[in-house]
Amino acid sequence: MAAPKKVCIIGSGNWGSAIAKIVGSNAAQNCKFDDTVKMWVFEETVDGRKLTEIINTDHENVKYLPGHTLPSNVLAVPDLVEASTDADILVFVIPHQFIGKVCDTMKGKIKSDALGISLIKGVDEGPDGLKLISDVIQEKLGITMSVLMGANIANEVADEKFCETTIGCKNKNHGALLKELMQTNNFRVTVVEECDVVEICGALKNIVAVGAGFCDGLGFGDNTKAAVIRLGLMEMIAFARIFCTAGHVSSATFLESCGVADLITTCYGGRNRKVAEAFVKTGKTIEELEKEMLNGQKLQGPATAAEVFLILKRKNLIDKFPLFTAVYQICYEKHPVKEFIGCLQNHPEHM
Repeated sequence: MAAPKKVCIIGSGNWGSAIAKIVGSNAAQNCKFDDTVKMWVFEETVDGRKLTEIINTDHENVKYLPGHTLPSNVLAVPDLVEASTDADILVFVIPHQFIGKVCDTMKGKIKSDALGISLIKGVDEGPDGLKLISDVIQEKLGITMSVLMGANIANEVADEKFCETTIGCKNKNHGALLKELMQTNNFRVTVVEECDVVEICGALKNIVAVGAGFCDGLGFGDNTKAAVIRLGLMEMIAFARIFCTAGHVSSATFLESCGVADLITTCYGGRNRKVAEAFVKTGKTIEELEKEMLNGQKLQGPATAAEVFLILKRKNLIDKFPLFTAVYQICYEKHPVKEFIGCLQNHPEHM
């Protein structure tokens, strides 16, 4: 028998804590995995107590996932190197803005044959254009990476309401192992090989959700939002076909949970939609609303729109992606939000 795989979750926010419920429970019941699941927690003080102490004593992340009991075998560790050094499987689930610093801290201090899986929805804008977060991790740490993306609003996953998700993994054996770690009756996993397409879906749908929030703030109805979703999906597919050059980009992947399902749920229930609606109604900045509404969490849509805009500008493709471009210009260049409807009315897909 092979030694049980040790698992470490890098991150402990809303989504990180929700996935810790699943991973902790599965690891405790499956002999392929070590009983103890370490979870790296950025240490904070909550009501005079350290957050790690609260999690390890009360088995609840009272700040980011209140009201949910974490399995007792999930061990909160405030030191990143201590948490990750002996892990065979590393589950990355932090805001994408912090991934560089986190990887630099871990570099040279983890197992060289560890498997990584990224649940991070965002992209990096590197000197040569678009960079997927899994590529950033792979290059910095030298480990094999997979991704998990889907219609997975964290609180609903924590509530054990049925949903699906998609793992993108090139290696079938690794994909099967990761599926065992993640799947439950109420968290159904499909494994596909196009991991770059799976990941780009997870990043780009947040831009579309900001557009959906603008529509809600402006008082447009469900018909308009359906147009945002459809045209946004068209831009997502077009972007993937231009930038995912490592292999085939099939339409079928966009029909998985990582594609159209994640897009729909984010445009109706996600934080990007919610903050974008408030942006229209209050006149406050994205940064102000992020602080007021997200309890320390980061918004991904506007930041991803900014990174995508730079890439499109460099490749002289701005005119082909009016929805992505409008979200960037409204968030960062003070274009009137009422202009957003024009990008739908005059979208090149209508021509």
